[in-house]
Order: sequence, then structure tokens, then C-alpha cells
Amino acid sequence: MPMLKDPSKKYKRFKPLNLPDRQWPNKTIDKPPRWLATDLRDGNQSLVDPMDGDQKFKYFNMLVELGYKEIEVSFPSASQTDFDFTRRLVETPGVVPDDVWLQVLSPCREDLIRRTVDSLKGSKKAILHLYLATSDCFRRIVFGMTKEQSLALAVKCTKYARSITKDDPSTAGTEWQYEFSPETFSDTDPEYIVQVCEAVKAAWGPTEEHPMIFNLPATVEMSTPNVYADQIEFFCRNMTERKTFAVSLHPHNDRGCAVAAAELAQMAGADRVEGTLFGNGERTGNVDLVTLALNLYTQGIHPNIDFSDLNSVIKVVEESNKIPVNERWPYGGQLVVCAFSGSHQDAIKKGFVARDAAGADVNDQWEIPYLPLDPQDIGRTYEAVIRVNSQSGKGGAAWIILKSLELDLPRGLQVEFARIVQSETERVSRELRPSEIVDLFENAYHLKTNPRFTLIDYNITTDRSQSPAVPEPGKAPNTRNLKRRFTGIIEIDGIQHPITGVGSGAISSLANALSSLGIDLDVQDYKEHSVGIGRETRAATYIQCTNAGSRDVVWGVGIHQDVVQASLIALLSAASSFLTSRAGSPAPFRPVRSNTMTDDDLQAIEQLSATIPRPDAKEKADTAGVLNKQKVDVEELEKRVEAL
Repeated sequence: MPMLKDPSKKYKRFKPLNLPDRQWPNKTIDKPPRWLATDLRDGNQSLVDPMDGDQKFKYFNMLVELGYKEIEVSFPSASQTDFDFTRRLVETPGVVPDDVWLQVLSPCREDLIRRTVDSLKGSKKAILHLYLATSDCFRRIVFGMTKEQSLALAVKCTKYARSITKDDPSTAGTEWQYEFSPETFSDTDPEYIVQVCEAVKAAWGPTEEHPMIFNLPATVEMSTPNVYADQIEFFCRNMTERKTFAVSLHPHNDRGCAVAAAELAQMAGADRVEGTLFGNGERTGNVDLVTLALNLYTQGIHPNIDFSDLNSVIKVVEESNKIPVNERWPYGGQLVVCAFSGSHQDAIKKGFVARDAAGADVNDQWEIPYLPLDPQDIGRTYEAVIRVNSQSGKGGAAWIILKSLELDLPRGLQVEFARIVQSETERVSRELRPSEIVDLFENAYHLKTNPRFTLIDYNITTDRSQSPAVPEPGKAPNTRNLKRRFTGIIEIDGIQHPITGVGSGAISSLANALSSLGIDLDVQDYKEHSVGIGRETRAATYIQCTNAGSRDVVWGVGIHQDVVQASLIALLSAASSFLTSRAGSPAPFRPVRSNTMTDDDLQAIEQLSATIPRPDAKEKADTAGVLNKQKVDVEELEKRVEAL
């Protein structure tokens, strides 16, 4: 059947309360409420496969460890399992702390109330919770009762409950509280609710020293949260002897607004909230106690419940309920501290970098884009903050590399590596694990091994082809403005090449030396930073190069204890990427130009080569002979390359 074109004929609009002078919108929540966890009763009754006694026992212990002081443990008159579980808690020494109240539920029937009270005999602190539906819908359809009959039943059952609890000398060892719920409160005439609760209060006789509890449930959520708040404020303002009772909330989530309803209703005067961890309950569930508590926490208010290890709580809840916590559920979902969007990832990364740069510790003001809560406070790890898939930008992968390898990638390298990551995610059609991203980076920029280039040996000296400036009298010549000469042996694709080059520094002199072999790279950008601390500090260098005469861009990364060698390794990393991307790759490299060396260069090469085994044992030629072999006709070499 299609949806109705005019649903107003079938569904009536909920009539809001006329409360023109409402005060709650100007209030704020500045302290946690009293919490009542009803996972073992309201939550359990909604499960397809309810918990057995051992599962409930484990769950109860977890609730106690988290800090709950009021726990609704059972519906003893509904089943022998619930009755026996309650007795187990009462009779097992040391299970129920002295400051924890056991709460049990019963409908307004004297025989069931008797059974319920019997389950609590011998307990130190007990809350007897009776309920009676008061809305016109329930009275008319379910019970066939008038308003007067409902009120009389509530009073009668309250008096009976009093007679077998706080007025019964045999229960003197138990401290009793009484809780009454006008069930379907939110769908009941507010003035009638006040009339019933005043009569119940008179029947129980609470005092400021020993108050009772009125629980006002949104048994079925039927309106917007502000209407529920109006109803709570109306109740608090019109009941007498306000200090003799606590107002408790029990919002359900039929409209998806239970958390908002509970928060607004606390602003309206409520003292206590009943709910379940992660909102398990009938239909769409109860109000979520985890969300409410951590909402307070992010406003600087400790909820008096400890969710420092939220993952272990999730594990128990999922095992007990046999229902997974949704991946997008507030605070507890596995994806809520992750970011897939590239812009989100970049913002989060920048937030953490700024926080680290400021030297912030765990107690300093939290201000990270997209993360209202420090994941570490609930036992989550920063490694889980960013996940990378084909829709991710540069920030996500860069964050993984920063946290895994301590490498703070320059923006240009982030962009280039993001393309590599995106290509891989599209190839495998899934997101990449952090370890896979690290492997991808190490392979792309040759951090563990350079497959084509190896720096065998080198020497960097002052180029003496020009004389230094004439020194002042009594001072030595200053060579600061003279160029530097790189002389070394580079192995490319298994063949060693003696090279030399002159430049303004170590990097440019190596770049000029490589150009003599036909590898023309112009250095466009250079960044470096330290990795690690103390004596184990290493230098991380990043070099961006372009191929001379083109717009091709390659990046190289080098890490070494010596900053000069780190920069040389980075340049060779870029050279390897250049060869791999060049036309003809992966054909073995052959030089296309000769390397013109001076006599000093030849002597230096001879010294470097003395300890290096010859690639072919039959070759006995000296260094000059090796160099002569390099001076091959360029056209002949080009023909060989084409043939390959």
C-alpha cells in the first residue's frame, strides 16, 4: 500500500503543552544527573535471545566498574530466571557494593509486588519500581479503566508496597526507595499526571531525608524534544513538596530524539535519567547513556561514569546483546574517529600538528577540527583517526606516514604520494591499511633499498680550480664562496660508474655529476627535518626535481644519520624514479655522455676504486682504462639502447 497523500486523516498531530512562561530554554546543564542503567531489565527484555544468568552477572559487574550506583537488574515476577538472578546478586558476598542500589520492576498487582519484594529480601539498598499506564489510549484500550479507577489502583498498590517494605519490621535491614512510573506519561493529560502523583506521594510518605522517585517516561516518543521538556517543567512546577522526590526520565527513541529529549528535560528540572548503554531497547531503543555521558564530558563536565576503555565496554555489550554497535553510532562506532574525506583528513592532520607544535599535554584545551572528543580519552588510538580509500585526499596518507615513520611530508610530496595511494586503492577496490600505505611509501621512494642506484663511495671537496679571495694579513684563505666538487662511484643497474661534478653545494655537485651520464635533474625544492631524538637523531630530506627541458616532476626521499648523505640519497631516489618513468624503462641504464675528468679527479677515483671489486675478474685495466671505456661514441650507444 502506498503512503497516504493526506496522512492527517489517519494520524493526529500531537498537541503541545501551553506553557508560555517556560523557563527551561534559558537553563544549562552544569552537572551530571543520577544515572539508572536498565540494560539488565528494559534492555534485556527487548532482545531476541535474552541474556542468561551468567551473562547478566558479567554485565552487572561491568556496570558497577563503570560507576553506576543505581542499576535496574530484573523483572522478578516475570520469570524464574530474573528472580533467581536477583537472589544471586543479594546472596553472593561482595558482589553488590554498599553504595549501589538494586532496582526491580513490577506492575500494579499485589501478588506480583509481593513476588518482587521477596526477590530483594536481604539487600542493603533496594528500589521498588511500580508502573501503571495512565494515558487515555492505554486506559481505554488495554485496561478498560476510568481515570478514577487508575488513580485508586495506583494509591492502593503504593500503600501495599509500603506495608511490605519500609513499614515491615522484617525488612528493617534494607534501605528502601520507592519509584512510581505513570507509564505513557508523555501521552497523558499533564494535570491528571499531577493528580495521580500527588496521591501516590501521600500514600508513600517521602521526606527530604528519604525522598521517593517519580519516573516520567516517554514510553513511546510522540513529539519533539521541546514538548517533553515542557511536560517535565509543568510537572516540577505543579507538584508540591518538590524536595521530597526526584524526577526521573525514561525517554524512548521512536522519533530518534531520545538524547535531545533527555538533555532538554534535564534543563527543565529532571534529576535522574534511565537508559541503556548504546540505547538498546524496545523498537528503536531507549536513550543512550554513553552518548549522554560523553556529551557532558565534551562540555567539561565529568559524568561520574568512566568510559576510559570504551572498546572493552562495546565488547561486553555486543557479546551480551548479540547486536553490534553501529559503525556510525556516536562515540562508540568504529568509524566515528575516522575520516575518509580528503579535506577532513587534512584538517585533522593540521590540528594534531599544531597541537604537537604547541607542546600540549593531555590536560590542555582540546581543539582539533572534526573531533569533538580526544579519542585517547575513551581508549581509542590516533592510528584509527584517518582511514584512506580512493576518495581520500593527501592529508590522510600524509598523516599515516607522519605517525608511522615520523616523516612530515612537504605539500608537493603529499600531492604526489596521494596519487600513488589513489591508484593503489582503485586497483585493489578497497581502503588501504596503514601498514600498506607505509609499504607503498617505502617502495615508491626507495627508503629500504634503491633498486637502481647505489652510492658506493664519494668525496666532496672544495673545487680548487679557482683561487679563494686574497686573505687579510695573518689570516688563512677563506674558501666559503668556492664551489664544491663531488667525486664518487655510483652503481646503476649493477654497473659502477665513476662520476664527478662541480656545484655550489653537495646536492648540485652530485646533480651535475649525474648529468654527465645523461641524467639531467634540476632541483626545484628541498626540505629537511630531524627524525628521532638524542644520539639516534637522523636527518630526513625531501628533494623535488624536474627533468631538464621538461615539466616532469619527481620526488626523492633520503634518511641518514649524516644530513649530507641523506640529501645525496634523496637525490638518487629522485634519479631512480626519473629512470623508471623515462621512456625505455625498465631497460638497463647506459650512459649517453662521457664524463670529462681532470687528473685530480682520476686520482681521486683511483683511490675510491682501490677497495672495490671489479665487476669482471678478467678486467685488469686501471681506472683510466675504465674511463676510456666510458668514452664510447654517443650514436653507437643510442643504437644499443634502441635495440634493447
